[in-house]
Amino acid sequence: MAHYRSAGSVPPKRHTQHRSESGELYREELMGEEGFSSDSSLLYHVGVPSAIVDARPWELPDQSTQPNAPLVPRHLALHALFEGEGWRDVDAVRGRRLVLGNADVRLSYVVAGAPSPLYRNATGDECVYVESGAGVVETVFGDLTVGEGDYAIIPRSTTHRWVPDATADVPLRLYAIEASGHVAPPKRYLSRYGQLLEHAPYCERDLRGPTDPRVVQGGDVEVYVKHRGPGPGGLSGTVHVVPEHPFDVVGWDGCLYPYVLNIADFEPITGRVHQPPPAHQVFEGPNFVVCNFVPRKVDYHPLAVPVPYYHSNVDSDEIMFYVGGDYEARKGSGVGQGSITVHPGGHSHGPQPGAIERSLGAEFFDELAVMVDTFRPLELGEGGLACDDGRYAWSWSGRGPTT
Repeated sequence: MAHYRSAGSVPPKRHTQHRSESGELYREELMGEEGFSSDSSLLYHVGVPSAIVDARPWELPDQSTQPNAPLVPRHLALHALFEGEGWRDVDAVRGRRLVLGNADVRLSYVVAGAPSPLYRNATGDECVYVESGAGVVETVFGDLTVGEGDYAIIPRSTTHRWVPDATADVPLRLYAIEASGHVAPPKRYLSRYGQLLEHAPYCERDLRGPTDPRVVQGGDVEVYVKHRGPGPGGLSGTVHVVPEHPFDVVGWDGCLYPYVLNIADFEPITGRVHQPPPAHQVFEGPNFVVCNFVPRKVDYHPLAVPVPYYHSNVDSDEIMFYVGGDYEARKGSGVGQGSITVHPGGHSHGPQPGAIERSLGAEFFDELAVMVDTFRPLELGEGGLACDDGRYAWSWSGRGPTT
């Protein structure tokens, strides 16, 4: 995110000596993308950021997947994955259940009530949507307060942890979009120097950065690291034990850092006739995009059909996560809040029977959904297999297999 920020204590010139009041030299760390060729930040540590005193394997949550075969659309009821009071002991990192995934992106869901361990995803950026609940994402850059409707963008290899609000009687429900690379605003929204342009549906004022960093005392601290390896999905896990707490940054500056954008700050783009999905785009990643469908005034041509037309995703799988309101095109299919629909490439999909007629003359849609479109096929993870209703594919015809 090429939007410069500075927090805490930094020297007037980069790569020069920076000392504490007692004369101790701080250690400068460059955290940067694409080698030394893209966005970066400089962090100033009290301790040595490279130091570790032990390491052991971490067995990741099940990352195995299986193809969507036979090829059918699916309805995945994510709320069924975490029922009862068990969420109070689940954390937002180790408790994730993989719903869908491919080599570019993994979609997981978790309902958490316990603080997570310190965590670093070394495989790519994370874009985590907060369906409900509240908490704090503590990071090496500072803290992010999060709540319902927030996207938390966590750059690759950022040490952080999720801390649910201990006073709340509701869990933290998180939809984790884990990229194999970097997540950023769409290029068409940006100037050549990285400023969000006038036609973008949000701007820098809508982005919430972290608080000032703080120095946390502690020794022999565990950090859970997800990284490339020989495990399922090409992923493995390691626990590093570091001699001093990694939250030891006195200051940082640059254009790479975690931030939050709330879905309510996304301004919908509307028109006289139906606007295609790119009008709803909020982020992009390697071979996938993220879109918002938010409450909005709908098409105002006198003969407009407000719900989407039937369409065939020739190049992509379309994954809709329904997080609020009542999605007009899915009415009557059993899809509700907390549901995902999987519309795979190769299957033409669109409004449920009766949805077109019901939408005629509508002026406003009260619906809220997060869409991920991938440009390579997604496979089903153990979480997706566990909450598939097995009926959605037949919802347009009203009849299923005869066997």
